[in-house]
Amino acid sequence: MEGGLSDVAQLFVELAAIPSPSGREREVADRVTDYLRALALSVDEDDAGSKIDSTMGNILCRVEPTVEGMPLFFCAHLDTVPVEAGIEPVVEDGVVRNAQASILGADDKSAVATMLEATRRVVAENRPHAGIELLFTPKEEVGLRGADAFDASRLAARVGYVYDHAGPVGEVILGAPYQRKLDVVFRGRSAHAGMYPEEGRSAIAAAARAIADLRLGRLDDETTANVGQIVGGTARNVVPEHCAFAAEARCHDEAKLGELVQEMLETIAFAAQVADCDVETTVEGHARGYRFKRDDAPVLLAVSALERAGVQPTFGLSGGGADANVFNDRGLQCLNLANGMTDIHTPAERIALEDLDRMVDVTLALIEVARDAA
Repeated sequence: MEGGLSDVAQLFVELAAIPSPSGREREVADRVTDYLRALALSVDEDDAGSKIDSTMGNILCRVEPTVEGMPLFFCAHLDTVPVEAGIEPVVEDGVVRNAQASILGADDKSAVATMLEATRRVVAENRPHAGIELLFTPKEEVGLRGADAFDASRLAARVGYVYDHAGPVGEVILGAPYQRKLDVVFRGRSAHAGMYPEEGRSAIAAAARAIADLRLGRLDDETTANVGQIVGGTARNVVPEHCAFAAEARCHDEAKLGELVQEMLETIAFAAQVADCDVETTVEGHARGYRFKRDDAPVLLAVSALERAGVQPTFGLSGGGADANVFNDRGLQCLNLANGMTDIHTPAERIALEDLDRMVDVTLALIEVARDAA
């Protein structure tokens, strides 16, 4: 470990070292709560944990305003994707990575650390502000479930920011796609595969045909589709009577997404018919998309703050969902900002120390610009 780490880097390393896969975030939640209470701030945790099968609820901390202006909320999630090995954060050549063959958890603990450190500096240095709300959610990685269970009317701020996009600091995410989940179950007829195969109806063969006929991958510049899981059969020598797979579709155009899902349903139904199998498909909304214009207030505020922090703004779209999807769907304006995370959800996940420091500067600049917006 390199010596002389900044406060935000040291905090991030401490948080990253605490495993917190979705649903088991309690230890890192306690660390965040202790940090905020050490700043003499009040912290409230709701009862979402019991509703969504997590060891924590949503944590809300409000820093009361000291001047007029626009209050802001900042949101980051405390859970990570599954941890395949231990987490041993190391700093090498100015970059934090995991010495073990697993994720680092920069997604999204780097955001947690920068938001906490910026708040500490506001409080310790008596910086004037128009109100700051910090929200830390569980189970974001498995369907934005913590944010979805949060009562957004508790927020005084109508404009907020999440830092949950793997990209260079300065990238402003103007939109995220609508998403649909498809859970598909084929049912055939079992038979001995060596003695009476003609009496069987292979659910696996039907599912395989459906998957082969589906249009998957990047379909155009705003649309993707994927089959991510498949399970079926009972034994090597039995014609499988059951096979299920999990698929998804995403598109920035909601109408186009509806057309794609209908196409997928028809493809699945045809494969079942050809194989003389039954099929049941359940379609659920996974996240509602959103799109900002460059002259919308949260975007203008972010651009001004980035420039004040010495960062050149750029603009892009996300192919994934974040807690911002939930808040925008509930009538708030919540913008996602890239924060320098790289290769998230993989053992190569990492983040540069300078990006952690830079995002503290960006957060402080957002607070200042919002304060001056009165």
